[in-house]
Amino acid sequence: MNLRRRHRTTSEVNTHALNDIMFFLLLFFLIASTLVNPNAVKLLLPKAASEKQSATKNITISIDANQDFYFNKEKTTIENLPAMLEAELKAANVTDPVILLNADETVLWGNVVKVMSIGKKLNAKVIAATKPEK
Repeated sequence: MNLRRRHRTTSEVNTHALNDIMFFLLLFFLIASTLVNPNAVKLLLPKAASEKQSATKNITISIDANQDFYFNKEKTTIENLPAMLEAELKAANVTDPVILLNADETVLWGNVVKVMSIGKKLNAKVIAATKPEK
């Protein structure tokens, strides 16, 4: 009778390289998620054909589905909008000021027209943002 113990070799799976790969993937997704614009107002834009974009600094006015107004991502009211726009246009000191209007497609057109008339009174060009046609 052979009563000696058998020496078995233990096998292990080396996961050090897998840990490195998972760390780099996690790091990549964390960095990529910060590149998404978290300060943007969520809007459902209407579709239209587009023109070339200008290289000048635009002033952005957004109107969301709840009829809330945003001046450069800062919530405001329609009553405060002319004074804020006038101050921003004076500070920008541009010859041909441009106002970019982002309005949800469910917004009342009266609000869009009010913003356009405010821009016209301040001699600014108002551009309505839309989604490109497919």
